[in-house]
Amino acid sequence: MGDGYVLAVDFGGTKAGLAAFDATGTVLASERLPIHAERGAEQAVARTIEAARSLVGDVGGRALLGSGVASPGIVLRDRVLLAPNVPGWSRLRLQDTFEEALGVPVMCATDVKAAALAEARWGRLHGIHTGLHLNLGTGIALGVVVDGAVLTGAHGAAGEIGYNLPVAGGRAGGHAPLEERVGGGAIGARGRAFGGGGDAASVFALARSVPGARAFLAETLDELAVHVANAAILVDPARITVGGGMVESADVVLPALESVLDRAVPFPPEVLPARFAQNGPLVGAAALAWDAVPAS
Repeated sequence: MGDGYVLAVDFGGTKAGLAAFDATGTVLASERLPIHAERGAEQAVARTIEAARSLVGDVGGRALLGSGVASPGIVLRDRVLLAPNVPGWSRLRLQDTFEEALGVPVMCATDVKAAALAEARWGRLHGIHTGLHLNLGTGIALGVVVDGAVLTGAHGAAGEIGYNLPVAGGRAGGHAPLEERVGGGAIGARGRAFGGGGDAASVFALARSVPGARAFLAETLDELAVHVANAAILVDPARITVGGGMVESADVVLPALESVLDRAVPFPPEVLPARFAQNGPLVGAAALAWDAVPAS
């Protein structure tokens, strides 16, 4: 196994990331390519497999032992539930497709759960009995870690807080109500009213000098923090790690979370930026891949 390696794949909203990892966690080769979501799921997967084969060729001289794939949605063997807005993604058989293409065992997981596994295995949840990994990107979700394992739930949807109801009597109706209010995509869209450029980063930048944007962002983060606090009350974590694009504004986001957690949670958890704040799903896919390697 010392001379072997695994291949990790992370399907994001706009790009796919691939990397070959050896047993020490060293990246031997990597690649990124656009998804081109408007062209459908099949071409995205086909091009990613082509890139994966090329990456395997680039490594050379070592044995490919297994592969891990992280994807938005709830990844089942024969389909993807709660699939992203890519035509045909829900019909994908990711595990079978990659096993047939690469000839090695493959394990798949939801991207945020893969990121939580990365933190539990090699990051800032390692050695923490009960922890949460919070992803704050275009969407929002939690990974629940207990004794080094990531909780999946009865249907694979544990931690999907984007589906939380913001108000009593509300209904999800196939949407993600909380995510549509406080996710990075929503912050970007709603922040246009204050001069934002349609992305969350521009709203965070505006909030440093524009009072209206600052007030909007504070109210939005406070709403998000209430739901994170409720999750913390339910799970009682010792630590929460935070990853995703919004962590680039950790000086704003983390204090907003901590303020609500400190006043609302009986035993407030520590809040830290994730070790793998921006590449958690890819690193988690590597952990999945090593888990797929048959014991020798």
